[in-house]
Amino acid sequence: MKKIFLSAAFFVFCVSAFANVSLPKIFGDNMVLQRNKPIPVWGWATANEKIAVQFNNQTKNIKADKSGKWMVKLDAETAGGPFTLVVKGKNTITISNVLVGEVWLCSGQSNMEFSVKGVINADKEIASANYPMIHHFAVPKTVSAVPKNDITGGEWKVCSPETVGDFTAVGFFFARELYNELKIPIGLIHTSWGGTHSETWTSREAFENSDEFKSMIAGMPSLNLDSLGKVKADIMKKKLESLQGAFDNNADAASWKNNSFDDGKWPHMKLPGEWEQQGLDGLDGIVWFRKTITVSAADAGKAATLELAMIDDNDVTYINGLKVGSTNAYNAERKYTIPPGILKAGENIIAVRVEDTGGGGGVYGEANDMKLTIENKMQPLAGDWLFKVESVIKGNASVGPNDYPTLLFNAMLNPLIPYAIEGALWYQGESNAGRAYQYRKAFPLMITDWRQHWNQGDFPFYFVQLASFNSANGNSKNGSTWGELREAQTMTLSLPNTGMAVTTDIGTSNDIHPKNKQDVGKRLAAIALHNVYAKDNVYGGPTYQSMKVNGNKVIVSFTQTGTGLMAKDKYGYLTGFEIAGNDKQFHYAKAMIEGDHVVVYSDEVSNPVAVHFGWADDAGEDNLFNKEGFPASPFRTDNWKGITEEGKFSF
Repeated sequence: MKKIFLSAAFFVFCVSAFANVSLPKIFGDNMVLQRNKPIPVWGWATANEKIAVQFNNQTKNIKADKSGKWMVKLDAETAGGPFTLVVKGKNTITISNVLVGEVWLCSGQSNMEFSVKGVINADKEIASANYPMIHHFAVPKTVSAVPKNDITGGEWKVCSPETVGDFTAVGFFFARELYNELKIPIGLIHTSWGGTHSETWTSREAFENSDEFKSMIAGMPSLNLDSLGKVKADIMKKKLESLQGAFDNNADAASWKNNSFDDGKWPHMKLPGEWEQQGLDGLDGIVWFRKTITVSAADAGKAATLELAMIDDNDVTYINGLKVGSTNAYNAERKYTIPPGILKAGENIIAVRVEDTGGGGGVYGEANDMKLTIENKMQPLAGDWLFKVESVIKGNASVGPNDYPTLLFNAMLNPLIPYAIEGALWYQGESNAGRAYQYRKAFPLMITDWRQHWNQGDFPFYFVQLASFNSANGNSKNGSTWGELREAQTMTLSLPNTGMAVTTDIGTSNDIHPKNKQDVGKRLAAIALHNVYAKDNVYGGPTYQSMKVNGNKVIVSFTQTGTGLMAKDKYGYLTGFEIAGNDKQFHYAKAMIEGDHVVVYSDEVSNPVAVHFGWADDAGEDNLFNKEGFPASPFRTDNWKGITEEGKFSF
């Protein structure tokens, strides 16, 4: 069993690092402090060093303890600024342009990580983003086997057209709504990592005190991440050698775009499809893809359009050795114009250099979105491509965030505690869908864990229910992991001071990263404006309450109906409802709104016992809303065995 050892050299480094008073990296110019609450300020210094913290006409004095740690709590402040925060010990730290307002933590996986530059109408949103009272801090990605005292870097950015493109989109649109209503500073602390499980964001203590997870965490070894990284590096090297021969970071890669290059020994891969599912699991780095196509003499030399679905993360694309396009975004469609004169009669080579910086990698999306179009003639490009790995990102062989539990809590959350916040926003669940039933315990456990560590009470925790996406053709007949995950999210609302934004209407069947993040932010903001800021607004859509059988019909009752139910359909027809009898076979149902109820029935079910609404991975056809425009949350009225009940977290 490998263990983590604190070397003497590291101990000496720590002592010398604390010779001068220092602050965590979350403290810096342009920071936003939480209003109306005591403000913790903490850091390190020489043992027993006297420290003074000055801020807006108040001064707090403290003496560092024997280990050099110290913390003061400034008195609560009202919204305002800019102010200056000064910390004096043997040295002096001055932090400028400090605002006091509302601070929200933004966390989760890729849909929280999704930046403003990738949303619909991104150019317009960026150009109009003059909000100097909105500030954003991005926590760098890193993992740790033990709780860290500080993050590895980051800085507070003031919102402007020059900076907002890299902000979390969900967080920014949430903040914009709050600012437009409240006219006070808004601070966003963004700590997320695409593709991650909730278990990596949960502390070891939480698992140890959970009946569901304590046996799991008891089996977790003490980790030496460097040793584990070396083992992974050796495994990756052997894997690549088995696929493509000797792996030496390929000094000749610059020639791989050329038609004259001999790719006869390259292995094959089906595209679209992420490479993690096709033999390159765990690889972050650069991979080239090549495909030979044939162009007729009649089409040679003509302009064309090349479409390559989507690529995670960045690409440079060539035809016959000439660059025809490049994109740096994991969530953008690749559509490149080929100028006249590049395509030739006979064989042509398409070469794509793909760089994956973390998480999933490769070409993904729909097969129909990979094609070459010349005038009105389309040539499909999905299918076999040749590939070769050019290089592996330095550090790629290290332990990933999902390899073990707690790694991101330790590295990207614990160092932020106890920074004063108003609440947290969370967009995650896609990676937990395969064990959605267990998420009923894992998700509330994580929320409770954060609240206990922060020691700021049951602070608001608002999350996004999974949008529509055709993950695996899941539905009532086959079972739906995403339906069960949405159900687990809905059940988590039993925790105090939680809220959920329903987004089934703004998902995309073939894109797990829907680009409409504006409505996501608005819906989260509606919850906060009502619950935190005492605005008199409707803040959610119809939520299942109860059902009553009346003959061959079921009458379904809802809460959060606003000023009334409505069908978002020009003919007034409701879709998304299904009904079943004792045989547990669901049939599409007719549904009608009657006041604040929905009456559901099917000619094929004479004695109904259960109703489903939106019970599918892709629930985008659901159209029950309230008149304020909030969609109804998917639900089921039965408790029949699902398809994820056996799924358990393991490492």
